Amino acid sequence: MLPLTKEDVMPHMLDRKLVRSWTEELDAVGERIAPCFARADLRARARSYLHGLLCRAERKNGWQLAEVVGDATPYGLQHLLGRAKWDADGARDELREYVLEHLASGEAVLVVDETGFLKKGNNSAGVKRQYSGTAGRVENCQVGVFLAYASERGQAFIDRELYLPEEWARDEQRRKRTGVPEEIEMRTKPELAREMLGRALDAGLRVAWVVADSVYGDTRRLGMFLEEREQPYVLALSGKAYVWAGFRQHRISEVLQSLRQGELPSEEEEEGWRRLSAGEGSKGPRFYDWLRLPLNPPLQEEGFERWLVVRRSIEDPDKLLTAYTVFAPEGATLGQLAKAAGSRWRVEIGFEEAKGEVGLAHYEVRSWHGWHRHITLALFAHAFLAALRAAGRQEEGPPEKGAPEEEETAAAAAEVSESLSAFKRKRGL
Repeated sequence: MLPLTKEDVMPHMLDRKLVRSWTEELDAVGERIAPCFARADLRARARSYLHGLLCRAERKNGWQLAEVVGDATPYGLQHLLGRAKWDADGARDELREYVLEHLASGEAVLVVDETGFLKKGNNSAGVKRQYSGTAGRVENCQVGVFLAYASERGQAFIDRELYLPEEWARDEQRRKRTGVPEEIEMRTKPELAREMLGRALDAGLRVAWVVADSVYGDTRRLGMFLEEREQPYVLALSGKAYVWAGFRQHRISEVLQSLRQGELPSEEEEEGWRRLSAGEGSKGPRFYDWLRLPLNPPLQEEGFERWLVVRRSIEDPDKLLTAYTVFAPEGATLGQLAKAAGSRWRVEIGFEEAKGEVGLAHYEVRSWHGWHRHITLALFAHAFLAALRAAGRQEEGPPEKGAPEEEETAAAAAEVSESLSAFKRKRGL
């Protein structure tokens, strides 16, 4: 199978057999989550909500979704997200199993990342002026932390948590007004990531790597947790982070400055900087210069190694340096570490798909439970589309042997002939 490019992971044309199976597959999803709902009418509402999220409406708010599913008012769908009794966490667990059934691979990675949901006012659970990666600046927003599963078959999300800032955790009136459960305390984003990773690993999920940006890499506790589970990881570091090598800690900003000045530890001179691909991009392989430096060994007596990996931009080598802390199987190559580090962009594609095509950010609920319920169903709708895309690639089969790699890549890109909107129009969504 060809390496995935950013275009490959966006939806493309499926054959007629898969088109005909769309309804059956959506029915199967409805049956899968049915045990999470105590009443038949709620099960039907949930299926209608999924159908609405998959529709062609530009904005998937209450009134537009009600029109799509044939309701005179949005009150029934609002009840589903608000006062109705059903198990959103149970649906989340079913989501994880569904994603694994359709996208599982021995080379898969788990990607942790957060995204912001811009809001007006201060009545939505967890909302405050805080940094939003979506906007690239401080905005009034909610922030959700997500766990994505990515393989050569595609990517989809398997878990989600709403970040509750400290001022919200201490405000009893706001907690009560938005239905924040009493047991929920202020948890940092890395702590939320650890909870989600713990659920996935406890459920038996196995992946080649866990990857995340410096919000999570700077917190040593997350790395320690993964090492205890013997789960390899590649976590980005900011300049303020420290790593242990020898008998002292080294500040990342100082290490990177030394590398900019051409200083290189003598024991690494033999390997030095190597130009390697971080994976396929929209214009072909994404090449950078890479270097790895040994860190103090992990507690495991054998089988694993710790590295500080540095990525250097080819276009601006004196400025653009990125560091990663790595816990890797013994013998892992620098090329494997570079590929793992480069896989983090898959979660960005997932957010783009989920927000643009299944209304991940189009909710109007303000409560804690309402957020988790909408997000869970939206992620299921996104996973449903990811499963169809994976099935489409399987139907197409592998490329013919002997074809030049450049021709194969061009042919694969040519097959990406229509957007997800066109994909859904063919299904009358």
